[in-house]
Amino acid sequence: MSERRATRLTHVNLARGFRGGERQTELLIRELAARGVRQRVVLRHNEPLHARLADVPDLERLPIGKPFALNAREVRGDFLHAHDGKGAHFAHAAHTLVGCDYVFTRRVDNVPSASWLTRRMYRKARGVAVLSRAIDRVVQAYAPGTSTERIPSAAGSFQVDRVAAAALRSEFGGGCVVGHVGALDDSQKGQRDLIAAAHILSARDPDWRFVLVGGGRDEAMLRALADDNDAIRFTGHVDNVGDHLGAFDIFAFPSVHEGLGSALLDAMYAGLPIVASNVDGIPDIVSDEDNGLLVPPRSPQALADALQRLRDDDELAYRLANAASEKSLAYTAAAMADRYLRWYQALGLELGVDVPAGDQELGHTR
Repeated sequence: MSERRATRLTHVNLARGFRGGERQTELLIRELAARGVRQRVVLRHNEPLHARLADVPDLERLPIGKPFALNAREVRGDFLHAHDGKGAHFAHAAHTLVGCDYVFTRRVDNVPSASWLTRRMYRKARGVAVLSRAIDRVVQAYAPGTSTERIPSAAGSFQVDRVAAAALRSEFGGGCVVGHVGALDDSQKGQRDLIAAAHILSARDPDWRFVLVGGGRDEAMLRALADDNDAIRFTGHVDNVGDHLGAFDIFAFPSVHEGLGSALLDAMYAGLPIVASNVDGIPDIVSDEDNGLLVPPRSPQALADALQRLRDDDELAYRLANAASEKSLAYTAAAMADRYLRWYQALGLELGVDVPAGDQELGHTR
């Protein structure tokens, strides 16, 4: 690897739409900007992230189109941090064509492609940030010896308009509102199991409500599974996620696989009792019977039983919610930015800002 040190940090996110990875990219860029880090960002033309970053001071936005690699000369001399798969391939192309050093963040726990190009992308990276132990295990099995750093996502610290939240709570009605936030992608998020649990519980007691916040490719299928059950509501995409969290009594997250689950951090920050699947990176942040309840994936009955338990046991729900809220304080955007700054410094990147002292819980793994 080159020993050249860059002073400009260039983020790369070439994903379409605005999901968890894009929100985390935005949170990091904003926190680093507040610390005076010189940054720019490479992103797709006409994607939401471009507009969302418009007010970040001294941030250059570089929108590009396909073929992405033809834009490599635009980042010559920069140190690249890629935040999605296509961004990582762009960073690798820039390394090959114009000599850029790069790192990338791995957010998902599926096994990477076996292609020689992807394997080379891992070999040539200065390091890979992973959100959880589960992702680290996948990376080490795929590319043994890869230098990884465990840096979890951050809670969005959504603000809550109490009047708006109360209005939503009144609109939802019922005696207990179970909320879910996430892209409607059942193969990952397991929403059909939440709908099945909703049918089980609402058949016993019509006072339950289930609210699914978000849109996605499986919305029509999930609405069909809801079968006009009045207890199940779909909101589509919303901007006021905090208000919805403020209107929920319980948060359900029945993922089939999950690198970490930043929506869980948002629910923890909101002080909600949580029921989540015991899969992949989720146990990194949710400990069963400590700050949430964990259930097997693809088990609607176990999910329904855990939700019923929380509704029936106010003391348990209160204890778990308090513990979750306290734990969320370790997962702020500021804490995430501090961890990335320490990692950049360990890699020799000089950004001209003070780097905070490290913590003992997370850090270098290989």
